[in-house]
Amino acid sequence: MKIKYGLAAVGMLFLNVSFAQNKGIVDNTNSPNVKLKSINIGDCHWTKGFWADKFKICEDKMLPYMGEVLMGDVGHGYNNFKYAAGLEKGKHKGFAWHDGDFYKWMEASSYVYAQNKDPKILKQLDDIIAVIAKAQLPNGYLQTTIQLSGNKIDPFENRKYHEMYNSGHLYTSACIHYRVTGKKNFLDIAVKHADNLYSVFFQDTKQYARFGFNQTQIMGLVELYRTTKDKKYLALAEKFINRRGHNGIEENSTTKGYPVGDMVQEFTPLRESSEAVGHAVLALYYYAGAADVAAETGEKALVVALDRLWENVTERKMYVTGAVGQTHYGASTNRQMIEEGFIDEYMMPNMTAYNETCANICNSMFSYRMMGLNGKSKYADVIENVLFNSALSGINLEGDKYYYSNPLRKIHGSRDYSKMNTEYPERQSYLECFCCPPNLVRTIAQISGWAYSLADNGISINLYGGNILDTKMVDGSKLKLEQVSNYPWDGNVKVTVNECKKGAFEMMFRIPNWAKGSSLKVNGLDAGVTVVPGEFAVINRSWKKGDVVTLDMPMEVNLVEGHGRIEEVRNQVAIKRGPVVYCAESTDLPKGTSILDVYLSGKNNFDVMYRPELLGGITSISTQALIRKDKTTDAMYHTVAKPVLENTKVSFVPYYSWSNRGDSEMTVFMPIIWD
Repeated sequence: MKIKYGLAAVGMLFLNVSFAQNKGIVDNTNSPNVKLKSINIGDCHWTKGFWADKFKICEDKMLPYMGEVLMGDVGHGYNNFKYAAGLEKGKHKGFAWHDGDFYKWMEASSYVYAQNKDPKILKQLDDIIAVIAKAQLPNGYLQTTIQLSGNKIDPFENRKYHEMYNSGHLYTSACIHYRVTGKKNFLDIAVKHADNLYSVFFQDTKQYARFGFNQTQIMGLVELYRTTKDKKYLALAEKFINRRGHNGIEENSTTKGYPVGDMVQEFTPLRESSEAVGHAVLALYYYAGAADVAAETGEKALVVALDRLWENVTERKMYVTGAVGQTHYGASTNRQMIEEGFIDEYMMPNMTAYNETCANICNSMFSYRMMGLNGKSKYADVIENVLFNSALSGINLEGDKYYYSNPLRKIHGSRDYSKMNTEYPERQSYLECFCCPPNLVRTIAQISGWAYSLADNGISINLYGGNILDTKMVDGSKLKLEQVSNYPWDGNVKVTVNECKKGAFEMMFRIPNWAKGSSLKVNGLDAGVTVVPGEFAVINRSWKKGDVVTLDMPMEVNLVEGHGRIEEVRNQVAIKRGPVVYCAESTDLPKGTSILDVYLSGKNNFDVMYRPELLGGITSISTQALIRKDKTTDAMYHTVAKPVLENTKVSFVPYYSWSNRGDSEMTVFMPIIWD
């Protein structure tokens, strides 16, 4: 029996809201239970350095190239909307979640427009929105897969069509577009759509109780509530959370064809959960949405559960690169089938590590929201770890090729890529499952909005890099700061106050958890505050124009060892300098050397050199490593004598930059000899 859908209240085409430029990416400005609030979109601009360079590539290459793909016959996302609008004739192409991926690209376009005010971007978005509006049904429903099925599929017939995923990205993208441009053309579509979703899913009917599994709609509904002030969107978001884990996991007509249970976080109610399970992207979108709800409701049980889950993810299931989702196929600890996700604690394979780019990004999204709720710098440590390592590894230096999965080791001949559907030996110019590329591009486009947060009477500096901040504090007073730094290649950060209020306020500097021995000075003198790695160092004083704060973080080369229960990295270490994880790549080894033959020596020093000509400008690390020269067999096990090791100078490059010089082997963890 096909499931019918209810009519939405479609009258709310004019919102009782006034446009206010400069709302946050996560608009928690008025959220009553947030300790650190988002700055306004566009208030922070990268000026010079690492993130300025990445944003420029995003603006000049990533966004336009992706637009060509999605607007053309390769990505076919825009074509699907034109077909649904009746403007052209054609059949739906691509996966059911393509609509959501297209919305993510539109969101990225809005972020870039907020920075450069390029009228061509605005015109392109207006043209696209007009087509989407024509594709939307009179009752508000919009999903090209279903609409182009020739009535073979009803709306909300089966959750495998990812209608909730597409809904959430529609709402979020529309809210961002409205905040940046002041135009309501996209927001009206989202409101009409959300009213339809509310009319169907707020009612407690059994057939819809387990429907929302890929839960971006929760984040989107909260942002829609924050934008329109309509409480029904927040109520629906909370209802999606409350239903999970209370309706059994048997197959029914709405779940057939897609895994159930832990795979989609429906076996255990969220407030009772202590372990991250199932598909990593689905889980982290879910947790991020729940954090948004908690920011509005203040429910302590929800925050406590999210704290448990965040600790489980970051302390027992996260790679040194900030990546998450250990395996492509596996089982949860409850012995239920999962894909692309979490398995047992400390079970961390290197070569087969899945680490979907989307999952890594979602890890930072969840951490950003938890930082807002709890006001602690440890969450920004995870954000930064992801951004510099397992997020950027998902795209090449030129900005037009992508990885879906991000392993920590690659060995030639070890995997048959022809049998895989998302893993590739080199980055691809197009991924059939195109969820990761626009997710990454929208993240790079919005990182400046994560660099600072607003406290009740102050500002936190979360991310470092050359930028200018021009914002308003919570009390409405103006604050202008200029940050100068060559971070992450250099640990010196200088922040100059260019305008501020007369009264005292706090400036909170994140001291990364690796930054032992850091110092803070104000106008050349010791700041007189406690500086502890992993915490905010808080300077509370009356500031004046021209005040300069200098943060100096020693950039030592560190050898990182895994927990003893991570069996695959026992007696091995990774190299990390500042926030950047390094890797050995066969390109930098003697010809014919396997990546498995590289041993580090614990007694040798490391040489650090900034190389502007290499890999877009990086700091490389080199040392006398040991290369194993005695022949080994292909036997699974064999007797061994003392190995023959030869000293060789080896250079290591940032993990994010690997696979930009041809098809190469790579490893993050290497065995070490301490004597």
